[in-house]
Amino acid sequence: MLLTPEKTLSEAAVKRGMRLVIGDGLAAEMMITLTGGAFLVAMALLMGANNLQIGLLAALPTFTNVFQLISVWLVRRTNNRRAVAVYCNLLARIPLLLIGLIPLIWPRAGNIHFLLIFLSLFYFFGSLAGPSWNAWMKDLIPEAQMGVYFARRSSYTQALNVVLSLAAAFGIDYIRQRSPNQELTAYYWMFVLAGIAGIVGAFILAGAPEPAMEAKKDNLFKLLQKPFRDQNFLRLLWFSSAWVFAVNIATPFFTVFMMKGMGLSLSYITVLLMISQLTGVFTFRVWGVFADRYSNKTILAISGPMYVLTLLCWCFVGIYSSLYANLALLVLIHIVTGIANAGITLSTTNIGLKLAPSMDAVVYLTSRNIISAVFSAIAPLCGGYIADYFESRRVTIDATFAGPHYNKVLHLLDLHQWNFLFLISAILTLLSLELLFIVQEKGEVNRNTVVRIMRTSIRGNLKDAFLIGNLINLHDQFKGFIIRRKPG
Repeated sequence: MLLTPEKTLSEAAVKRGMRLVIGDGLAAEMMITLTGGAFLVAMALLMGANNLQIGLLAALPTFTNVFQLISVWLVRRTNNRRAVAVYCNLLARIPLLLIGLIPLIWPRAGNIHFLLIFLSLFYFFGSLAGPSWNAWMKDLIPEAQMGVYFARRSSYTQALNVVLSLAAAFGIDYIRQRSPNQELTAYYWMFVLAGIAGIVGAFILAGAPEPAMEAKKDNLFKLLQKPFRDQNFLRLLWFSSAWVFAVNIATPFFTVFMMKGMGLSLSYITVLLMISQLTGVFTFRVWGVFADRYSNKTILAISGPMYVLTLLCWCFVGIYSSLYANLALLVLIHIVTGIANAGITLSTTNIGLKLAPSMDAVVYLTSRNIISAVFSAIAPLCGGYIADYFESRRVTIDATFAGPHYNKVLHLLDLHQWNFLFLISAILTLLSLELLFIVQEKGEVNRNTVVRIMRTSIRGNLKDAFLIGNLINLHDQFKGFIIRRKPG
C-alpha cells in the first residue's frame, strides 16, 4: 500500500477521505459490537473464565492505552500518521481472526488463556493506532464541519450497533434454545466475522488521504512536556481526569446491579442498552449542530448535569417491589443517559482536537488519553471497594400514613451497596464539572446567551423548556447551595 502524505489536498480529496473514514468507522463498529460487551463476557464464561479473568478482560482496553507513547514515537520517526494508523489497525484486527480459529488450532488447550493473549494484542495495537488516527483526522476534517461530521459518523455507527446487537442477541438466544452445545461455536464465528470486517475497514481507511505534517526532530521527552506547559490544555487534563474517574466509579456496575441486585434477565438489559443507544443516535446531530454554532464546552455544561441526574435516579431504582415501576424508571434513565452521553462523547472528543496544536496534536492527544486511561483504570477498583464497604450498610427513609382502616408505607429512599456507589459517583461527577469552567475554548459563546437560545429552540421544538432549563442551571444551583451553606 502506498501511504505517502500529500502536501495539499483538494476539496474533492477531502470529501472522499471523509466518506472513507465513515466506511472504516462502520467496519470498526461491527468489529467492536461482535467482540465486546455482553457477548465477550458470555463467551469467556463458557470457556471457563473465573472472576479474576473476567475483571482482566474488562481492564485490558484501558490498561493498554498507557502504551500510546509508542505511537507518538512512531509518528515522529516516520512523519506518516496514516501509515501508523493503518498498519497498527491491521496488526490489531488479525488476532480477532485467530480467536475465531482457537477450536481448530488448539482444540484441547486452555482456550481462555489464548483469548486473553489475543485480546491483549488486539487492544495493544489498537491503542497505538488511536493517537495517530486522531492527529490525522484533526488535519483532514475541516474544523468548521468537525462537530456535524463526527456527529453524523457517530449516528451511523450507533445505528449499526443497535441493529447488529439485537440481531446477534436474538441469534445467540435461538442457538442457546435449540442447540446449546453450539453456543460457543457461534461466538467463535462472531470473532471471525469481526476480524474480517476489521481488516476490510483498515484497507478502506488506507484510501483516505493525509495532509503532510511538518517534520520535527524535537526530543520526545521535551515534546511530552509541552501539553503540561500549556495552561489551558492542562486545565482540560484536570477536568478529563476528574470526570472519567467520577463516572467510571459507577458505570461498570450498572449491569451488575441490574443482574444481581434486581434479578433482571439479559434480554431486559440488552433492550435497555439499545434504548440508550437509539436516543444517542437521534441526538448526536443535534448536539453537533450546537457544538459547531457555539462551543463544545457549552455542550458539556448542559449534557454533564443531565448525566449527573441519571446517576441520582439510579439511587431510586429497586426501591419499590413492582417490576413495572422499576422498568419504567430504568427506561427513563437510559433515555436521558443516551442523550447526555451523545453530547459528552462528541464534545469531549472535539474539544481535545480543537485545543491541541496541529504541529503537536499527536503528543497532546496521547497525553490526554494516557492520563484518562490511568484514572479510568483506577476508578472501577475504587468502585468495587466502595461497593464492598457498603454491602452491610443501609440507609432507609420511609413515610408512613396510619389510620383506623388504612396503613401505607411510602419508601422515599433506600441506599445500600450499589446505590451508595451511584450517589457517590453523582456527587463526584457534579463536582468535576467545576473544573470545566476554567477551560477556555476558541470561539466560545457567552454561556447565558447560549442557554437563552437553546431554551427558545427547545421550547419551539419540544414544547417543554422547563426541565431542560433547570438542567442547564443545575450546576450553578448546586454551587450556589454550597456557597450559601458556608459559615460566615
